[in-house]
Amino acid sequence: MAEIVLIRHGETTWSASHRHTSYTDLELTPDGERQAREVAGAVGGRRFAAVLASPRRRALRTAELAGLTVTEILDDLAEWNYGGYEGRTTDQIRQERPDWVLWTDGCPDGESPDQVAERLDRVLARATTLLETGDVALVGHGHSLRVAGARWIGLPASGGGRLRLDTATVSALGYEHGRPVILRWNSAAHSSAGGAGTPPASR
Repeated sequence: MAEIVLIRHGETTWSASHRHTSYTDLELTPDGERQAREVAGAVGGRRFAAVLASPRRRALRTAELAGLTVTEILDDLAEWNYGGYEGRTTDQIRQERPDWVLWTDGCPDGESPDQVAERLDRVLARATTLLETGDVALVGHGHSLRVAGARWIGLPASGGGRLRLDTATVSALGYEHGRPVILRWNSAAHSSAGGAGTPPASR
């Protein structure tokens, strides 16, 4: 049965330093480029019927280095808009707002959890229509893909807070007995900096 494969982009300087990155259009670091190349092996050489990608360079470059041909670029796959918290770490934000949690509070002048859920629902609806022709890849970002995982199994956007997702990892959504399930999550395509086993970086 066809699957929706989620691929988080490789490391950037801001992801490595845990800085929230949404609309800031960063390139991959050399380690990030290496990670992206290793994604090719992690997807098992499967042929995708469609590859949907965020418009950000870090996502498009990851797809390119992983040997994937992007068939659609979707604004809805962009990272959570952090608004006034762009470029800041969680620790820095909590110096001003000790109880702040992205997954329930959202960001000032940015997006709320419900707004992110709404657009990721559209992405999943689009991907679902393409599953009839084969596997579909979504190449995007940490927080938005975590929301996609949560929404796929019927949870609110806040459920993504329980789904850690590291750089250049591969996850898969599918079905069991007709019900949407998470088949695999946060599978590392690489074994060093930025991958599973290191603290998750902000995007």
